[in-house]
Amino acid sequence: MLIFIKNKQSLQIGDFNFRCCIGKKGLTWKKKEGDKKTPKGFFKLGQLFYRKDRIKKPKTKLKCVFIKKNWGWCDDLTDKKNYNRLVLREKVEKSEILFRKDNKYDLFIPIQFNTSKKKLGKGSAIFIHLTKDYKDTAGCVAIGKKDFLILLKLIDKKTMIKIN
Repeated sequence: MLIFIKNKQSLQIGDFNFRCCIGKKGLTWKKKEGDKKTPKGFFKLGQLFYRKDRIKKPKTKLKCVFIKKNWGWCDDLTDKKNYNRLVLREKVEKSEILFRKDNKYDLFIPIQFNTSKKKLGKGSAIFIHLTKDYKDTAGCVAIGKKDFLILLKLIDKKTMIKIN
């Protein structure tokens, strides 16, 4: 199964088309940390992270991990060891907060961008996550909760995402 980002506002998987939003400054082949662009390419997906205090474990073939309060995703340009990976927030200088007050990360799947042979500054924390208002993201792909739950039933660990 392939998830295909057709344009700035449309995600397709099989016969399903979902409204989505991407990075505020569009798509790029040359992603850089903080550029507000969504990376172009063909990527694997990670496991599903979810807030068990807000959502019951979704039906999906992906491995599911509930988000803990002290977790973050390292976006520190000086941290070669932890850059662009899940971390304990108290052990790193800078990280994206995963246990948020808003609902953006109640469900999210990391897009495997800049994960093998990581390059500092190439971009981190690129996820498929939730949106309520479809406003531009900082570089992620975001869809509504109802659509996300349908997507979870359609995908598995072999599913890839094509962004172009």
